[in-house]
Amino acid sequence: MRIVLFSFYFSPDLCAGSFRCTALVEQLKALDVDVDVITTMPNRYASFAAQAPAFEEQGRVRIHRIALPSHKSGMADQIKAFKAYYQAAFRLIDGRQYDVVVGTSSRLFTAFLASRVARARKLPLYLDIRDIFVDTIKDVLPKKISRVSKPVFELIEKYTFRRAGRINLVSAGFAEYFQTRYPQCDYRYFTNGIDQEFLDAAPTNQGLPQAATPRESGTPIRVLYAGNIGEGQGLHTIVPQLSAALGPSVLFRVIGDGGRLAQLQQAVSGNAAVELLPPMDRSQLIAEYQAADVLFLHLNDYPAFTKVLPSKIFEYAALGKPMLAGVSGYAAKFLAEHVNNCGVFHPSDVNGAVNAFSTLQLQDTPRHEFIQRFDRHVIMQQMAADIVEFASNGGFR
Repeated sequence: MRIVLFSFYFSPDLCAGSFRCTALVEQLKALDVDVDVITTMPNRYASFAAQAPAFEEQGRVRIHRIALPSHKSGMADQIKAFKAYYQAAFRLIDGRQYDVVVGTSSRLFTAFLASRVARARKLPLYLDIRDIFVDTIKDVLPKKISRVSKPVFELIEKYTFRRAGRINLVSAGFAEYFQTRYPQCDYRYFTNGIDQEFLDAAPTNQGLPQAATPRESGTPIRVLYAGNIGEGQGLHTIVPQLSAALGPSVLFRVIGDGGRLAQLQQAVSGNAAVELLPPMDRSQLIAEYQAADVLFLHLNDYPAFTKVLPSKIFEYAALGKPMLAGVSGYAAKFLAEHVNNCGVFHPSDVNGAVNAFSTLQLQDTPRHEFIQRFDRHVIMQQMAADIVEFASNGGFR
């Protein structure tokens, strides 16, 4: 069996899409299949450069990394980058024969590319969807741009998903949106999970709380956020105000980059209780997690984000740290059901955040049930088997 898999991000890039696709490919290696991964050179953050070969062969897996023009977080730059990926992808697969097309996508366009290839080759299409692009742009783009662009993106979405035989949704919160629009598809729910690096770093004392490392007198409580700093995360709407409300006894460390970094930098200028650091690799990041007292998560207060389930939840929860999460909808429900010692507040609600912070126990508590249920290795093993089963049946249910 020959699989062509499209993912805009892949190892060693630093983002959820890269980690997810890399883990999936590791599981496909164990099956009797050939895989061509069509991806890009590391590009998620302009401030983090990682070296990777343009072509890499790992047994029966061949990884093709496409070089992109320099780009940042703006829409025009992203369109230019995707155009380069799209055109190069078609050149790379020219003359190659496949049995199934797989696309993992958050911003719709990688899924669109996979759909185009599947239509051109008359092949079954399996999509792994990490976000609802059309639902999100109405919130994150200026209204004038959204009003013009949304109908166009809706047409692209219909073209893309009507071709799919099977669609995996990483969040069960997406189910109603997709099932009402594309009822002809067969749906799966292989969610995000915990990667091995975080499993290795998880506390192991049989579920008993561990007191946090004692702080010297006057040492502030360390609250850590790590990830993208964009409109979707809305850190600029909460961190400056929350830091001011909690005072100098709480130190915020924010690690990452993104389109709203400059605005956040300006908002916390002169505030010694907020530290901003550039993206770092996972080994450094885990050390930062372990040194923190509280791990912080936030999504902007937009209706589209009531459906999502951030991958960051799985990293944070595995390490047993107290969590402070500004989320609503499905993510808030998921945290209440699966993650103890987690203070949840409505996005951008400073008073709610202060109250949620006051409920946290500043100690590490192993979350063994959570780890067993959401081990990425197991989830991706199941998903890899599902892709092969789907292709073996010719794309039929």
